[in-house]
Amino acid sequence: MRDFSNDHSALALNTATLGHNVDGHGAGWSPERVIDACAARGFGAITYWRREIGDRAVDIGERTRAAGLSVSGLCRTPFLVGPLAPPTRAAVIDDFKASIDMTADLEATCLTIVVGGVIEGSHSLTESLKAVADIVAEMASRAQQGNVKLALEPLNPVYGGNRSCLVTVRDAVDLCDAIDNPAVTIAVDVYHVWWDLSLATELKRAGSARIAGYHLCDWLADTTDVLLDRGMMGDGVADLKAIREAVEGAGYSGFCEVEIFSANDWWKRDPGEVLDTCVERFRTVC
Repeated sequence: MRDFSNDHSALALNTATLGHNVDGHGAGWSPERVIDACAARGFGAITYWRREIGDRAVDIGERTRAAGLSVSGLCRTPFLVGPLAPPTRAAVIDDFKASIDMTADLEATCLTIVVGGVIEGSHSLTESLKAVADIVAEMASRAQQGNVKLALEPLNPVYGGNRSCLVTVRDAVDLCDAIDNPAVTIAVDVYHVWWDLSLATELKRAGSARIAGYHLCDWLADTTDVLLDRGMMGDGVADLKAIREAVEGAGYSGFCEVEIFSANDWWKRDPGEVLDTCVERFRTVC
């Protein structure tokens, strides 16, 4: 397992950690200011959200690389199914295409897919996941042409109803197997997998070529909001080193991306303090 105690160049920032992807939160830093702050602290990469990129994907990608950083990812596709998805399949496909094109213009490592919840009225995870597979398979060739990795991210089961009918790494790997396109991979987020005792086994089944991202945070024992009360690494109950050992044991050697949604704590702090804490915790507890 990699030693980060004296080298945090594998550390990436997901800009959600600064609150900018949710209206009314965060300090409102521009991408340029985030880039400069991360570069000054020795981060290796940044993952952006579509809303902050707008029509500036090429420019922001170039600006990031000029500062010595990589673009580790883009968040995200639309929800593909369920109550939060666009109203029609055509609208889903159009937005999915736009997210792939933005990822290609950024030259980002991967595009995160949060698949959406159980199809309304179906009462069926199986039917919902089949619909997800059909859409992702349709988009895989476009992603491959744009040199874009599609990263299916299973979410904690508490989100099964509205945000993600994909709730285990096992099912994410099964989707990769079923679609069978090298552009289709998975992302592993501590918040969503910390509880899964089969994680190491399923990650080995995935293999290094199908793990496109690893996301860091912590699960607070007394969380007050399952969406907006994530913990900073070391403040919760997740076994961070064991999880990373499982991820790296499967062959992953990429960036470790801090992604913390924290409306009442970290999003209220000075962004410089947040970034400094990310570095310190990464080097000591991750």
